[in-house]
Amino acid sequence: MIADQDTKHDLWIAELADFLHREKNIEAILVNAEDKKISFATLEEVDQLALETFIQKTILEIENRIIKGKGENHTVPEGVFVTQKENDLLLKKDENEGSYLHWKWRDIPWPKRLKDHEEGEGHWKFTGLMAGLCGVAGLLGYFLTGTSSAYPWLGLVFYTFAIIAGAWEPMLAVVKKLPKGELDMHFLMLAVAFGAVSIGAWAEGALLLFLFTFAEALEEYAMSRTRSAIDGLFKLAPKMAIAVDEEGNEFEKPVDLVKPGDIIKVRPGDLFPVDGEIIEGTTSADESNITGESLPVDKGIGDETFSGTINLWGVVKTRVVRSAQKSSLQTIIQLIQEAQHLKAPSQRFTDKFGTKYTYLILSVTTFMFLFWWLVLGIAPIENTSAGYSAFYRAMTLLVVASPCALVLSIPSAILAAIAWGARHGVLFKGGAAIEKLSEINLVALDKTGTLTTGELVVNSVESFPKGREGEVLELAFALEKNSTHPIARAITMYCKKAGVAEKVINEFESLTGSGVQAAVDGAVCVLGRRELLEQGPLREWADKLPQPSEAFTEVWVIYKDLIGCILLKDKIRKESKPFLAALKKMHVFTVMLTGDRRETAEAVGREIGLQEVRYGLKPEDKVAALQEYRKQGKKIAMVGDGVNDAPSLAVADVPVAMGARGSDAALEQSEVILMNDKIESFLDAYSISIKARRIIRQNLTIALGTISLMVLAAVFGLIPLYVGVFAHEGSTAFVCLNSLRLLIARRENQKLF
Repeated sequence: MIADQDTKHDLWIAELADFLHREKNIEAILVNAEDKKISFATLEEVDQLALETFIQKTILEIENRIIKGKGENHTVPEGVFVTQKENDLLLKKDENEGSYLHWKWRDIPWPKRLKDHEEGEGHWKFTGLMAGLCGVAGLLGYFLTGTSSAYPWLGLVFYTFAIIAGAWEPMLAVVKKLPKGELDMHFLMLAVAFGAVSIGAWAEGALLLFLFTFAEALEEYAMSRTRSAIDGLFKLAPKMAIAVDEEGNEFEKPVDLVKPGDIIKVRPGDLFPVDGEIIEGTTSADESNITGESLPVDKGIGDETFSGTINLWGVVKTRVVRSAQKSSLQTIIQLIQEAQHLKAPSQRFTDKFGTKYTYLILSVTTFMFLFWWLVLGIAPIENTSAGYSAFYRAMTLLVVASPCALVLSIPSAILAAIAWGARHGVLFKGGAAIEKLSEINLVALDKTGTLTTGELVVNSVESFPKGREGEVLELAFALEKNSTHPIARAITMYCKKAGVAEKVINEFESLTGSGVQAAVDGAVCVLGRRELLEQGPLREWADKLPQPSEAFTEVWVIYKDLIGCILLKDKIRKESKPFLAALKKMHVFTVMLTGDRRETAEAVGREIGLQEVRYGLKPEDKVAALQEYRKQGKKIAMVGDGVNDAPSLAVADVPVAMGARGSDAALEQSEVILMNDKIESFLDAYSISIKARRIIRQNLTIALGTISLMVLAAVFGLIPLYVGVFAHEGSTAFVCLNSLRLLIARRENQKLF
C-alpha cells in the first residue's frame, strides 16, 4: 500500500514537471494535492483566465491518469527543480532564489471533478452482474430446497449467496447514507429482504433483491444512455491548435491559451479548435455535433467557424474571434452542466419523497403490524391456513408502498429530453423550461435575426449609365472593405464571393452621418446615403428617382461620370413561413414584436403568415405587449437574439434565444437556446417538451396507480409478497424504459422541411 502511494507521488511529480517544462509562460507551480490548493508564478502579465483554465484542466487530467493507473513513471525533465515540504510540492524552472522576487504568484481554485455518474459510466454492468448472480443462485436455491431434493442444506447455501449478491449494492448505499440519518428505498428493500429471511421466506427475499438490483441496473443503464448523448460534447473539445505567427511559422499551442486575433491553421479532418473567421482557403464543415445540422456547410473567406465542428476537406486559416472559454462549444457544455442540476417543479415535488417518506412508511408499517396482531388477532410471525401472518403482511406493505417508480418518473424523462435536445441543437436550461414550454399557447417573435437572417445581403446592383455594374462593385468594395458596419460587411462579403477586383484607395475620409469618400486613381469617389445626391448638383436628377421599398436599404456610389446604386435587404428565413404555419396548426398564436416601421413590418408579416404584427416598439413597449397578453391568460414563449430583446425575454414564461452566438444578454435571460440559429428548431423544442410531459404523466399514472392498488391489496392481505415485489419492480422498470423512448423521438421539423 505504501509502495503504491509512493508510486502515485512520483507520478504526480513527473507529470507536473513535464507540464511546467512545456509551458513557457509559467515559471513555477505550487501544488498541495492533500488540501486541494494550486498556485502558479509568472514573470509577466498573462491572460489569467485562459492560463487558470488550462492549469485546472491539466491538474484534472493528471489526477485522472493517476487514479486510472495510466500515468507513466518517468524522471523529472532537466531544467525543472522540485522541492517537497510536508504536503506542499514546489516545481520551478530557476534554482536561483533571487529570481523569486520577480515572480507574480496567483492562487487558483482546485478543479472540480466530473463524477463519472457517481459510480462510473459502466457501473450498471456491475450492478447487472450482481443481479444476475442473485437470480441464478436464487433459482438454484429454489430447486434444491424443494420437497424432492436430497440436499436442502445446499439450497440454503445458494439462497445465502443470492441474498449477499442482491444486497451488495443496496448495502453500499445504506452504509453511505445511514451515518447522516438518511433512509431511502435501499433501506426499505433490505429491511423487507432480511425480514422475509427471518421468517423462512428465502425465495421471496431473494426474488425481491434480484428484481430490485435488476431494476437499479436498468435505471443506471437508462441514465447512462441519456448522459452519454451529452458527454459526447465534452469529448469534442480540442486540446491543441496549430498557431501561425507573423512570419508564417507554425507551432502547436494549447487551445486555452489562444487569444482573439491569433491565426490558426486547420487541416482536413481536424476539429476547429476555437470560434474563428476564415481568412484563407475554402472548405466545408460538419456542424452536426454543435447545431444538429445534418448537411455539410460550405465555408469561404469571411465565414465563421465554430469550436468542435469538423473541417471536412480544405486547409484553411482562421482568425480567432472568441477565446476557448467563450466558444460555442464551451457555451453548450456550460449550459448543459447547469441544465442537469436545475430541476423541474414537479421533480422538486417528488424529491420530497426522501427520508421523511421512508420514516412515514416504516411508522405506518409498524402500526399496521401491531394492529393486525393485537387488534385483529392475526398470527404475528408464522403464516397459517387462515392467511398470511402480520409480519408477512407488513413486509408486503413495505414493498408496495416504496416510491421507487414515483421518484424516477420525472427525472428520467427530464434528463432524456435534455439529452435529446443537446443532440439536436436545442439546449434546455433545466427541467422547468421543458415543463413550461409544453404549456405555451402564444409565441412572440422578434423580426431581425429571428424571422429574418439578421444579416443584410446585396439584392441588386444598378449603374447609370447601364452596363457598368461591375465598376460600381469595385468602387464599393474598395471603400467598404475595411469597415465593420453591417452594410459594409454585406457589400464586402458579396464582392469577395463574386471575385470582384480590389482597387487601391488613398485619402480615405468619413463623411459624418452620410457616408465615406476616398481617392481612386486620382479622382474622388463618394459612397453613402441618398442625401449625397440630394445635396449636390445631382439634386434635380435624384428628385425624379422613385423611393425604394421600405424593405430595402440603398447605398449610392458617385465617381467621375458614374453613378451606382446597391440595394440590400434583410433576408427573410425561408423556414419562417412553414414554421409559422406549423405553429398555427398546433393552435399556437404567433405575433411579431419589432421596432421597424409599419410598412416594413406588415410586409414581412403578410409574406410569412404571421397572425399579428406589432411595429415601432421600443424594448419597454415589447415588455408592455407581453404583459398585456399575460392578462389575457396567455402562456408566452418569446424568441429573440439581441440585447434589445433581453427585457422581453425576462418577462416571458419561456424565454428562447436564437443561437449560442446571440448576445450575452439574450443568452443570460433565456431558458431555451436554439444552437443552430434555425427558427424551425423551436418546433423540435416544443415537440420534445410535449412528449416529455406526456411521458411524465404516463409514468406518474403507472407509479401512483401501482402503489395505490397494491397498498390497498396488502392492507387486506390479498397478495403474497412475491406479487408485491413484481408489481413494485415492474413499475420501476416501466418508468425507465418509457422515458428512454424520448431518446429516439423523431424531429418535428423534419416533417416540414
